[in-house]
Amino acid sequence: MHKPDEIFRAVRQLELHTRHLVRSSFSGYYRSAFKGSGMHFDEVREYAPGDEIRTIDWNVTARMDMPYVKKFVEERELTVMLVVDVSASGTFGSACLSKREFATEIASILAFSASQNNDRVGLVLFSDRMELFIPPKKGRLHVLRLIREMLLFEPKGRCTDFSAAFKTLNHVIHRQAVVFVLSDFLISDLSKQFITASYRHDIIALFIVDPGEILLPNVGIITFEDAESGCQVEFNTSKKRAVEEFVRLESRRRSAQRKMLQNLGIDVVLFRSNEGVVPPLRTFFKQRKRKLL
Repeated sequence: MHKPDEIFRAVRQLELHTRHLVRSSFSGYYRSAFKGSGMHFDEVREYAPGDEIRTIDWNVTARMDMPYVKKFVEERELTVMLVVDVSASGTFGSACLSKREFATEIASILAFSASQNNDRVGLVLFSDRMELFIPPKKGRLHVLRLIREMLLFEPKGRCTDFSAAFKTLNHVIHRQAVVFVLSDFLISDLSKQFITASYRHDIIALFIVDPGEILLPNVGIITFEDAESGCQVEFNTSKKRAVEEFVRLESRRRSAQRKMLQNLGIDVVLFRSNEGVVPPLRTFFKQRKRKLL
């Protein structure tokens, strides 16, 4: 059981770290990477040379006996959802952070970026079931609550299944949202609900990979254990061909999965837990900005 002062310190430490990163490394990137939810009417004003003919308000023009145009402004406020995999495979970590801890750092940066831009941000934690849903809201205290849950929540499920998480998301989030999915994606297929959500929302898949799952040291026979199912298998890492085949198959699996997501129009960002969070995020924001120009 975590003591209140330990919880406070952990949340506060992550807040200070991620807010510093947001201010120093992501200022302007987040805002320019995403469109608002649409345009809304602001006012009418007199026509000026260069205004588009299609913006003329013909009713007002007829009444005033001179041309008037409608002025629209972009609705900047976004709804951002953080959908975080808290299945048992996230507890693995060959670097200084487990995959779940690494995901929490990424999600915290995104949450503070959203908050800084006055966007609403919500949270979904899932395993093989819906573990936790926090509706999107604004404000620093709300973001701190999200961080606390990501750090300390203890899931009931061990395996990974997107179905329940995206069924909930599709049911309760009706307006288009920016949805960041943080997972190691150690599954073969996407759920029908995930695919349905991709037609409605702007989904970004954040792949979190631990190098220890791919690069096997030559230490002889080792035992692999699936953290989700508990199944164990022995593998001889001194056999070069076997290791090369393992790496090849794993690389092919991940490539096929990324291609499947990209075919749905979903952006994919790859993170390695032994490397920094900032470079992949910054590169992604820059690429998104170019796509919107």
